[in-house]
Amino acid sequence: TLVLLAPPPTTHAPAARARRTKMAADGGGEPDHLARERATAQFDVDGMKVAWAGSRHAVEVADRMARLVASDPVFRKDTRTMLSRKELFKDTLKKAAHAWKRIVELRLTEEEANLLRLYVDQPGYVDLHWGMFVPAIKGQGTEEQQKKWLPMAYKFQIIGCYAQTELGHGSNVQGLETTATFDPSTDEFVMHSPTLTSSKWWPGGLGKASTHAVVYARLITEGKDYGIHGFIVQLRSLDDHSPLPGVTLGDIGGKFGSGAYNSMDNGVLRFDHVRIPRDQMLMRLSQVTREGKYVHSDVPKQLLYGTMVYVRQTIVADASKALSRAVCIAVRYSAIRKQFGSQDGGPETQVLNYKTQQSRLFPLLASAYAYRFVGQWLKWLYTDVNQKLEAKDYSTLPEAHACTAGLKSVTTSATADAIEECRKLCGGHGYLNSSGLPELFAVYVPACTYEGDNVVLLLQVARFLMKTVSQVAAGKQPVGTIAYMGNIQHLMQCKSAVNTAEDWLNPAAIKEVFEARALRMAVNCAQNISKAPSQEEGFSELSPDLLEAAVAHVQLIIVTKFIEKLQEDIPGPGVKEQLQKLCSIYALHLLHKHLGDFLSTGCVTARQGALANELLGKLYAQVRPNAVALVDAFDYTDHYLGSVLGRYDGDVYPALYEEAWKDPLNETVVPDGYQEHLRPLLKQQLKLSRL
Repeated sequence: TLVLLAPPPTTHAPAARARRTKMAADGGGEPDHLARERATAQFDVDGMKVAWAGSRHAVEVADRMARLVASDPVFRKDTRTMLSRKELFKDTLKKAAHAWKRIVELRLTEEEANLLRLYVDQPGYVDLHWGMFVPAIKGQGTEEQQKKWLPMAYKFQIIGCYAQTELGHGSNVQGLETTATFDPSTDEFVMHSPTLTSSKWWPGGLGKASTHAVVYARLITEGKDYGIHGFIVQLRSLDDHSPLPGVTLGDIGGKFGSGAYNSMDNGVLRFDHVRIPRDQMLMRLSQVTREGKYVHSDVPKQLLYGTMVYVRQTIVADASKALSRAVCIAVRYSAIRKQFGSQDGGPETQVLNYKTQQSRLFPLLASAYAYRFVGQWLKWLYTDVNQKLEAKDYSTLPEAHACTAGLKSVTTSATADAIEECRKLCGGHGYLNSSGLPELFAVYVPACTYEGDNVVLLLQVARFLMKTVSQVAAGKQPVGTIAYMGNIQHLMQCKSAVNTAEDWLNPAAIKEVFEARALRMAVNCAQNISKAPSQEEGFSELSPDLLEAAVAHVQLIIVTKFIEKLQEDIPGPGVKEQLQKLCSIYALHLLHKHLGDFLSTGCVTARQGALANELLGKLYAQVRPNAVALVDAFDYTDHYLGSVLGRYDGDVYPALYEEAWKDPLNETVVPDGYQEHLRPLLKQQLKLSRL
């Protein structure tokens, strides 16, 4: 039997390139199409890059690091979704080691190193080492502990992860089952996993890479359970990387999508009476003495808020990055793609010119900018919280906690939905791995669960709002993002003065209705809870309404911070004008989407809602000539974007064609399995039996 083998796969690429050159010459590739789009921009793109990045310095550093990564063949990722899990993990180890080598060789600053890792764009153990292990030791370790462990962590002499979540408990940290029992006879803690559900489950980096972990366990001494505390535990030998005696370790298995978060070794960990020295308990906030006495230190536990605000601030910043990548792909491809509308054999209509496409896509573009600016504000809040902590001023902490919890929840949920919407906006090709969107979605969606489940976080925000409503009623003046509640008399009875569509361009008009909606929804919930037999019963019964009130409050924060950004000096011709349009689109699209809230609370009339929608249509038309330039301002390299559809040059179709030939399935012309399965089927002589 003759098996027809294809030429080696390398022969496909030159042939594809030759076809591509010919197609471009024939006008099929239209590589200049986006250049025409860019020529219609009514603002200074470089000025917008500065507004997006936060400063000229930030633009330059990001650009330098992005190009450094894009030009390095080790950081290639175009075949990542085709790799097996083992190959993918080995590739991740290689990239992480190479990134560290480049950081050391080039003597990069911390800012540059963080950006380099960002642009490598492959989840791995280093994310948890720098993002969770090091901050945990900094935040919860004594000075002595920091001096011992941080230098080793900074030089990668040890690799750390953050082992909190268990098989049976995630959101409810107080329900964790792992135990750390103090043995005064040896001055050691005994780490133990007493049940199957007490197995640590999910920590990134734990499965295969980490040598150490900050493990959260129930501290037991003198027969008493003192609740959850952190412990530094060595897991693997520093000689041959094998698990230490009593430690069971492994990876928890494949996860959603191809490539995506499968590059991360999320792990399982069990302890069988593993002993660690007493001084490996993180002792900044509390200690166990040599005799086994549990004592609180004089360091207030509120200091942990600083770390929490920092982590959530990075998550909101990541939301704007992921959303802007998806929007960049969808906007560019919508400008390239043409469907329908051909008159007498003339050209078809660019998909971006359809109002249905604009009304779905431009609010997402506006959201990317809104999340970016609220993320920049959160950086300021983190600094502010730390300064207040140092001054022992804890008055604004509950508000900072509620604000960051709410922003984490709302931005990550909206971003996950938006990436999927961008995939749909790209038609069938959006479903191809080479579009970059399936992997971007798969790698992003866990953000809705980690660092606090989004619904649980919104319920925490709602509790804070209910408390604030009762404090305002008692005459206490609210601060920060809830200061608007102090204006309760006006906001409970005001009526919007909007009379024409253009009246909605006034930021004060927008702010007033968003404040009134948030306050009235919170007050309604508080009144209904007060009618319940008990507060807890009322809270539980009304939890769906409370979620909506929490979302209304968080959306107000985002709208307010966008409006405040526009009060700053924003240089560059036309830059502020475009941002004003995007701010209006963000706010009015929310008003349109949640019109039921605004109507049922009496904040706007049906006519005013219709006027907002009328203005939205006009704003979409004004953004249309600027759309491609607005996504160019994100300043993403083609490597970081990782999308054939989102290419900067717009030469999509030849690239899609070429990309297809890279798939391992195309390594042979006749597929493996033809002889065993296809040929017998095709050659069979069917004998029909009479029934």
